[in-house]
Parts: sequence; C-alpha cells; structure tokens
Amino acid sequence: MAEASRDGGSADARYLPIAEHGLIGDLRSVALVGTDGTMDWYCCPAFDAPSVFASILDAERGGAFRLSAAGPAKTKQFYFPDTNVLITRFFTEDGVGEVQDFMPIRGERAEAERHRLIRRVVCVRGSVVFRARVAPRFDFGAQPHTLRMDDGVAVFASAGLTLALTATVPLETDGPDARTEFKLAEGESAVFALDQVGGEVAPRRCPRMEAEEEFQTTVAYWRRWLSQSRYRGRWREMVHRSALTLKLLTYAPTGAIVAAPTTSLPEQPGGERNWDYRYVWVRDAAFCVYALLRLGFSGEAESFMDFVTRHVSPGDGRASGPLQIMYGIDGRTDLTEREVPQLEGHQGSAPVRVGNAAAEQLQLDVYGALLDSIYLYDKWARPISSAQWDDVCALVDWVCAHWDQPDEGIWETRGGRKNYLYSRLMCWVAIERGIRMAIRRGLPADLLRWQEVRDTIYRRIHSRGWSAKRQAFVQYEGGEVLDAAVLMMPLTKFIAPTDPKWLSTLDALTEELVSDSLVYRYDPQASPDGLRGDEGTFSICSFWYVEAMVHADRVDEARLAFEKMLTYANHLGLYAEEIGHTGDQQGNFPQAFTHLALISAAFHLDRALG
Repeated sequence: MAEASRDGGSADARYLPIAEHGLIGDLRSVALVGTDGTMDWYCCPAFDAPSVFASILDAERGGAFRLSAAGPAKTKQFYFPDTNVLITRFFTEDGVGEVQDFMPIRGERAEAERHRLIRRVVCVRGSVVFRARVAPRFDFGAQPHTLRMDDGVAVFASAGLTLALTATVPLETDGPDARTEFKLAEGESAVFALDQVGGEVAPRRCPRMEAEEEFQTTVAYWRRWLSQSRYRGRWREMVHRSALTLKLLTYAPTGAIVAAPTTSLPEQPGGERNWDYRYVWVRDAAFCVYALLRLGFSGEAESFMDFVTRHVSPGDGRASGPLQIMYGIDGRTDLTEREVPQLEGHQGSAPVRVGNAAAEQLQLDVYGALLDSIYLYDKWARPISSAQWDDVCALVDWVCAHWDQPDEGIWETRGGRKNYLYSRLMCWVAIERGIRMAIRRGLPADLLRWQEVRDTIYRRIHSRGWSAKRQAFVQYEGGEVLDAAVLMMPLTKFIAPTDPKWLSTLDALTEELVSDSLVYRYDPQASPDGLRGDEGTFSICSFWYVEAMVHADRVDEARLAFEKMLTYANHLGLYAEEIGHTGDQQGNFPQAFTHLALISAAFHLDRALG
C-alpha cells in the first residue's frame, strides 16, 4: 500500500506520479484512479476512444472525477484480494472512509454498452466528510459539452458521447461540472454511478443495495477467473496481480490485447518520447498468449487466436506480408498519428499523441512472435485448424523470401532501417516453429526449403551478428552496439544458455547495460534512434535478464535480480514501461509487456529453485 498527495512527490505538484495509480476496467476500457481518489484517466466506450477524464495528461484541461475526504487525510490504496476492485482509504482526524472503485463485467449487450463505472463510498470508522467533483472534458478536452439536471441525474452531453451521473447524495451543478459534499457516519455509504447513455440505454439509478450486489458479483467474477491459474510458486501474489492486469488489458468483443491502456505518458519527463499504446501490437499480444497459457488461461489464448485469424493472418484476400505490426482493437489498420495540442502532457511533457505512426514500420520480428504463439497454442491449448495451418504456411513462406532485409526493429526506432540481429533471430523462430508444427503433426509443408532458410539465418547471425571485438552478439550486423533484445536468444532456444559465446554476451550486457538489476535497452548515444533525450531502464528487459541468468545456471544472481525488480513495482504490484534513475515509473502504465515477462521469469525461476 502507498500514500501520496498532489502536494508533492513529483516535479509538478498538480500531478500525481504515474506510479501512484491503480487500474479498474470492464474488458472494454479502463480507468486510472490516483492514491488521492482522483480518477484522472478514462476513455469511453473503449480503450482507444477519446478521453473523458485525462487530467493525468493535463491537470487543468484534461478533466477528472475527484472524490476524496474533504479535509486533510492520509490515503492508502489496495486491491480487494484476488480481484480488480480497487479500494482507496482515507484516514482523517474524525474517522476512516474508503472509496471502492470497480466496473461491472457485463455479458448482456445492453448493459455492456452502458459501461457502468461505480464509485462506492463507505465510512468504516467514526465519521468522514467527502467531497466530489465530476468534470468530464470530452475528446481530450477538445469537445465542449452541456450539463443538465434531469430529476437529480446529471447528464453530460457532447457531440460524440453522452454520460449520465447518478448518486445517492444530492448533486448540484457548477458550470460544466457536477459537485457535492456529504458526511457519512460509521456504517453509512453513498454510491456514484457513471453510465454511457443514448439510444436504447437510458439513465438508470444505482441504489445502495444494487451497488452492494454489483460489488459482490464483480468480486466473484475476478476470483472465479483467477481460480483457473495453475501457478503455485513463491511469487504467487505478484504473478496473479500480473495476470489480473493482463486480463484487464483484453478487449472482450474481439480478443484483442492492448499494449497499455494509456497514451503519451512520458518515457522521460519533459521529453518527446510519448506514444499511444492503446492498440494491439502483434508482438506484445503474442507474448501475452505465452504468459497466460503458462498459467492455464487457455480461453484468452483462444480469443486472441480468433483475432489473429480474422485480422492478421493471410486469408480473405489479405497478403501474407509484410504484416502490419499493430492493429486497432477492432482489427482496423488505420492508426494515423496526430498530436493533441490542447493538452500540455503529463508534467508538461508534450506532445500528447493519438494514433501511432509505427504501424507503418517494417518490423520482421513480429513473425516470430506470432508464429511462436500459434505453435504454443497448438501444443498446449487446441490443435489449429487446416485453414489456420494454410495461413501458417503462407507466413513462413513469406519469411523465407523476405527475411534478408533491413527493418526498424523491435524498439521501433525512427532513425532508419538496419539489419537488426533481433529481427533475424525472430525470423529464425518463425521458420523453426513452423517446422516443429509440421513434423509434430505430420502436416504438409515445404520442409526442405524451410530448413535450408532456417539454417542460413542461423549461420548469418553467428557470422555477422557476433562481434569478435566485443566478444558479444550485437544490435545489428557489422556493428559494435549492445542491445538487451539479444537476451531472447537463449529464451527462444536459438543458442544453448551455457554456450561460451552466449555467456560472454551475457557478461558484456551485465557490464554495460545493467544497473542494480535494471536493464537499459541500448545506449541511444551509441546507436541514435532518431529521437531526442534519454530514457529509463526497460522493465521487460530486466525480467528477460532474470530468465536468461536462470537458464545460464546463475540462479542465485537471478533470484536477487528478480527480488530487486519487485521492489520497483508500485504499491499495487503494477509496472509502467520503464524505471527512471530514481526508481520512478516512466512511460505508459501499466504495460502488458512488463507483466508478461514477470510471469515468465517467475515461472522459470521457481522451477530452477525446485
């Protein structure tokens, strides 16, 4: 648990640090709730919809749902055990109260389209005065709205979206906002419910008894889902929190898994490395499938395979390559990037971006990630169909014909294409996994060609990706720059984890890119990536490092590095993309990539420790 306020702890006192947030969601969208009770990120009705609350990106113009004790209070925040129901507690001189935040998981279409968000306020000791202000700012603050009171219901209407706020305490208007102040004695409660309304969905109140029922139903849903987990290891709490987080990043209608539910949270405060991650990266989502299958969640893997079959793999006239590296949660391919000038960015870190131009990049490694996930699904969950095998063959054939070209690489650099080792490695993985499936199931394939190209890539990596000077595998062919992405070499079974060349590479990476278990992706000064500024350590690389050391029989070092990494999580066990120099979370939050790597590292470390 943690305590914080907007009066300190960040470079700009108007902003809570990124790490001082928890996450709730309904498998369609999410909301971020700060440790001070402020909901300052929410997009409705979907992950990639325009924002309703975005004060995390602009404290003045972004919009927020503020709900807190009216006077001075210490706060602590935690998840209701084994769920994604978030509790924020307020400790005042007169009593203790809490806000229970959750979004019911709906199966029926009409109620799912309501996207109900419930904030239940309870006084648990003494008495507490609470204050609320609901200040939506539609479309990243660009769309004006009207507010009307309709029989005690506050209706916020903009051109593209209408929301209705109901409460069990009286609401009053304050310009475009709704506000209230109320006092609760021990055992008393108040309920706020925010709905999307319009069409067949009319405003509907949420009485206290209904809120209690919704609370219990939501708790039961998350606990029922988590009970499928097969993980019984040493780090069960952190692994299960990561699994619950990955589930929150799943878009139920299509099976898509977003890389992160936020946009433009800076990799460096004040810098320009601000990106929109509310989309489906084929790479990230495929790795998520691996992590969830490891724990026993085959349903999510099956849903993502359905998404792949419909939108990514060849079929219905789609070409087998080059694959687009990311898609909208509905499968759309147009993710045009634009800047949002009306928002100043988190702690003044402009620009705020919507859309992502990296969708137009060539990143050959996505083939390996995708085909590895299909291979694992076929092996651990359900055999793929004959039509899906035809798609696999088309993808492998394309890789065989096109692997030998420069691309932008896994880190999506904007400094020009290179012959990245990691891209070559994952092309090898794509072909190798296709061969494995064909042999294991006796499926038809051009095995002679596939094996010949696979072996050619293997020799190419060893001859051109190895630096005799550095005694290490390097970032790109003919270069001398180290890159943490090569940590995947033993994890993908390309090289034996105790091979002398690999152990020498691991030592070089440890010396140059590792700081207190934290791993930098690469040195942007030595390998310019087309962007200004520095970045923090990359958390997925830190967990890759742990796993690589496990496989290299350096188990004690791996365990210490893993335990250190756990200390960099936030108070709820959540991770952003990066860790800054002072241990602060940087980048979009929470990030799927980081949590899936934590799961994998914990799994392998557990097994090594026995």
